[in-house]
Amino acid sequence: MMKKKSVSARKASLVLFLCQMISALDVPLDLSQPPTITQQSPKDYIVDPRENIVIQCEAKGKPPPSFSWTRNGTHFDIDKDAQVTMKPNSGTLVINIMNGGKAEAYEGVYQCTARNERGAAVSNNIVIRPSRSPLWTKEKLEPNHVREGDSLVLHCRPPVGLPPPIIFWMDNAFQRLPQSERVSQGLNGDLYFSNVQPEDTREDYICYARFNHTQTIQQKQPISVKVFSTKPVTERQPVLLTPTGSTSTKVELRGNVLLLECIAAGLPTPVIRWIKEGGELPANRTFFENFKKTLKIIDVSEADSGNYKCIARNRLGSAHHVISVTVKAAPYWITAPRNLVLSPGEDGTLICRANGNPKPDISWLANGVPIAIAPEDPSRKVDGDTIIFSHVQERSSAVYQCNASNEYGYLLANAFVNVLAEPPRILTPANKLYQVIADSPALLDCAYFGSPKPEIEWFKGVKGSILRGNEYVFHDNGTLEIPVAQKDSTGTYTCVARNELGKIQNEVHLEVKDPTMIIKQPEYKVIQRYGQASFECVIKHDSTLLPTIIWLKDNAELPDDERFLVGKDNLTIMNVTDKDDGTYTCIVNTTLDSVSASAVLTVVARPNPPFDLELTGQLERSVELSWIPGDENNSPITNFVIEYEDGLHEPGVWHYQTEVPGTQTTVQLKLSPYVNYSFRVIAVNEIGRSQPSEPSEQYLTKSANPDENPSNVQGIGSEPDNLVITWESLKGFQSNGPGLQYKVSWRQKDVDDEWTSVIVANVSKYIVSGTPTFVPYEIKVQALNDLGYAPEPSEVIGHSGEDLPMVAPGNVQVHVINSTLAKVHWDTVPLKTVRGHLQGYKVYYWKVQSLSRRSRRHVEKKILTFRGNKTFGMLPGLEPYSSYKLNVRVVNGKGEGPASPDKLFKTPEGVPSSPSFLRITNPTLDSLTLEWGSPTHPNGVLTSYILKFQPINNTHELGPLVEIRIPANESSLILKNLNYSTRYKFYFNAQTSVGSGSQITEEAITIMDEGKMAMASRQVDIATQGWFIGLMCAVALLILILLIVCFIRRNKGGKYPVKEKEDAHADPEIQPMKEDDGTFGEYSDAEDHKPLKKGSRTPSDRTVKKEDSDDSLVDYGEGVNGQFNEDGSFIGQYSGKKEKEPAEGNESSEAPSPVNAMNSFV
Repeated sequence: MMKKKSVSARKASLVLFLCQMISALDVPLDLSQPPTITQQSPKDYIVDPRENIVIQCEAKGKPPPSFSWTRNGTHFDIDKDAQVTMKPNSGTLVINIMNGGKAEAYEGVYQCTARNERGAAVSNNIVIRPSRSPLWTKEKLEPNHVREGDSLVLHCRPPVGLPPPIIFWMDNAFQRLPQSERVSQGLNGDLYFSNVQPEDTREDYICYARFNHTQTIQQKQPISVKVFSTKPVTERQPVLLTPTGSTSTKVELRGNVLLLECIAAGLPTPVIRWIKEGGELPANRTFFENFKKTLKIIDVSEADSGNYKCIARNRLGSAHHVISVTVKAAPYWITAPRNLVLSPGEDGTLICRANGNPKPDISWLANGVPIAIAPEDPSRKVDGDTIIFSHVQERSSAVYQCNASNEYGYLLANAFVNVLAEPPRILTPANKLYQVIADSPALLDCAYFGSPKPEIEWFKGVKGSILRGNEYVFHDNGTLEIPVAQKDSTGTYTCVARNELGKIQNEVHLEVKDPTMIIKQPEYKVIQRYGQASFECVIKHDSTLLPTIIWLKDNAELPDDERFLVGKDNLTIMNVTDKDDGTYTCIVNTTLDSVSASAVLTVVARPNPPFDLELTGQLERSVELSWIPGDENNSPITNFVIEYEDGLHEPGVWHYQTEVPGTQTTVQLKLSPYVNYSFRVIAVNEIGRSQPSEPSEQYLTKSANPDENPSNVQGIGSEPDNLVITWESLKGFQSNGPGLQYKVSWRQKDVDDEWTSVIVANVSKYIVSGTPTFVPYEIKVQALNDLGYAPEPSEVIGHSGEDLPMVAPGNVQVHVINSTLAKVHWDTVPLKTVRGHLQGYKVYYWKVQSLSRRSRRHVEKKILTFRGNKTFGMLPGLEPYSSYKLNVRVVNGKGEGPASPDKLFKTPEGVPSSPSFLRITNPTLDSLTLEWGSPTHPNGVLTSYILKFQPINNTHELGPLVEIRIPANESSLILKNLNYSTRYKFYFNAQTSVGSGSQITEEAITIMDEGKMAMASRQVDIATQGWFIGLMCAVALLILILLIVCFIRRNKGGKYPVKEKEDAHADPEIQPMKEDDGTFGEYSDAEDHKPLKKGSRTPSDRTVKKEDSDDSLVDYGEGVNGQFNEDGSFIGQYSGKKEKEPAEGNESSEAPSPVNAMNSFV
């Protein structure tokens, strides 16, 4: 939420405007004017009799007025009383009481008169009364003996003081007596008891009267109250103690506070309600005090007159009282007379209008004298509440007093008539600067004086025209109002005042500023206790205004705490605590406006633990638990968790009992016998769980038979000749009593046997020996204790121990589906021979040999398990063209039975794997030799090899594909009639009768002709000679020296032909090198995109493994420049440079320079 305030807001403008109107009527003090009373003491002036009495009377006028006083209607000659002095240049009296004077001697009605040559002004009648704080009269107070339930009034009856004292009741220890709906103090100071209780017995009911004016407290004698009890106490319907009777009246003056009171007796204590007959109690002005026994209405008016009824009610009945309220009014102004400044010959009026109840009388005085006996003035005519002046002259100047009075008070006002002839004056300082915020009103002052009253005009700018129109408001006091000032309202404004005696002007300046705004306001925060909260307050303001930012908490200053960190545009609160809850407000102030924005911080935490746990309604199997929730810490409690402790069986261990919603504070708990219960409660909200409450009182339930039997009863044999019976034991509180034991019973199923039973304790297992192998048993386990047995348990079926199966599955058959998959079938074994729970069948199978190689290897058996009573299974992952054996076994919980006879089966042929290697050797101008290895897994009888190859040109395009079929018994081939210096790609795979296997690929190149080989060989040899390396070093050193000399010469302003020196040392033996001689170009195959890592090399014998067969030579590095020796070995070097081969192989490359050659060695 954001609020904005401005110094130039309309409310402030109105106040300023009114102030300016008043000042506009002021006559400058350098001009003659009648006296005006500026300060006086209050009409009813109660003074401290121990201090000097100061009666104020200040006035202004030209010439300065003189002062005189009357006392009780006669002249008060202060010169004749040594105790009385008048302050210099003032009419204020000082009566010296502290030097021997007595305040009582100066009681009376005082009035001050201020007089000069133009008239006389008088003050109000000031009634001087010294304050009084008399002592209580001594009286003997008898003890009050009251029956319990009766009403009682203890009377205070304080002494009459001036002003009246404040009454309160305390005891001997100066502690205020507690008050409530039952016991309370009335408006008259008496202490009322609607009904007395035994606890009201005491001997020190003391009434105190505090006289604030003299700062004294008077004490009444202690009052004793003794309450005696009678059984039973009689209830009583309400009876009003005050006011008495059924009706009463009350008169209150307008503007005062109306207090109405009703106090009732009764048992139970009555409740008071107030209504206004025929109307509503005034909203926003009505308050209830003293436990609704007092009705308070502030600022009453005549409309509040009427009948007010108080109703006292309890369950036995009601009583009521009607108070008839009449609101009277002392005189109050409707139009008070105002000073009148006229020029000679002008007309004017003084108006004095007042109201009151009853209507006040209006009387006029002139210079303090009743107007009827005042000197005559032909220009003056009195018409009731108005004096009319016509063609006034300078002698018409005077001060007139208007008196409005009725039986409840009076009003007295002074207003002068000042006759002057004065040219215009502008009282506002010249070149005054006004600053306002845009879109706010601007009020430009032009306080003036003149007689006759000048006319005011406003202009904007140096040569501006007169201002008119709805966008301006021209006030009578000369002020120019711009209701909504904009940025273009900035400028200089000229005020011109003129009357028949002259003309004057004044300039003022207006600046309109941009408003201050909070562009990022603080936001609502919910923070966990001990967390960190941060509020932002980012502002935008006029650059010429200096803002200040103030942070408030709950409209007060921030706590003086180092946890509160105020930054440039934020407030951070570290380690927030519960007391940091509240509304935080950012206030931005400038000299012209103020904006604010607020946000609420809510500190949340885990709830406080519940307290006051109470157990009620204790029964054998239930109890009611109640508690009082702890503080929820601003996060509503969602649920309560109830835990219990069994002090008899598991002391110190708390168990979950139940939970209830957060709105519930009682719960009915089910109990078990023979448990010593304690309970505790944990409150839960969104933040977490509270600490546990303090434990409740303990409650021990009576013993009883067990309610339940052990659970999870099982019978499983561990040996072929036994039965192991197990169960989950009852927990301590489930025993329901002492002496917990278990009755274990069993008999063979489907056999007419009696139950065999045994009673055991402190165990959860019993072993029955000598049983047949794997036969079903009926089993039951029953709990018992010292008081008897649990209900009859249910029976479960168990089995004695298992033994290994006796027979193997028969009729095992194998159906080969394909070269890698077979299906095996078998017949199930009789269940009696399983001798246990049938878990499934296991198939053991292993490869005997490969039919293509006739070689044996280590036998590795594989096992597949088929769950349940299945009669077939699939054998995946077989090797083609191989011989296998298998057998089948039945499985139970004990283990595997005997194996079926081994069954032999064979898999058919499949496609072979790729040849183990492909090697290309002996490159010539038109031939290449290929060597290969047979497939690692032929998967059948090889029938042939398939070789495909195609050339690759310089643009990496593939030529026509040639296919050759090679007999299976071959392992090498010489390809002839190939193109010289040409790259070829080869694809090679093997075949069986089933089909072709996967292929491997390789690339190779035929050699170039002899002339080109020699040239390339010479270039390489020169580059590796020692003398060539030395020459290059010398050239580099010479170039370095030349560069240094050149640098020195250049600094001296000379020139040095470096280029000529470099040309003179060029090596004449270095020949151009053709770029295509003996080099490999780049190659990209759509089928082969497997570049090798940079820097790897191909073996010199051109052997390529299967997994590397897709790599081409150009995949080594980013580019290759090299050639073959005559034996076909690769002698090229790797280069990081990648260049496209030219279309023609005989184009030469650029000759290397010595500098480049030198760089290659650095």
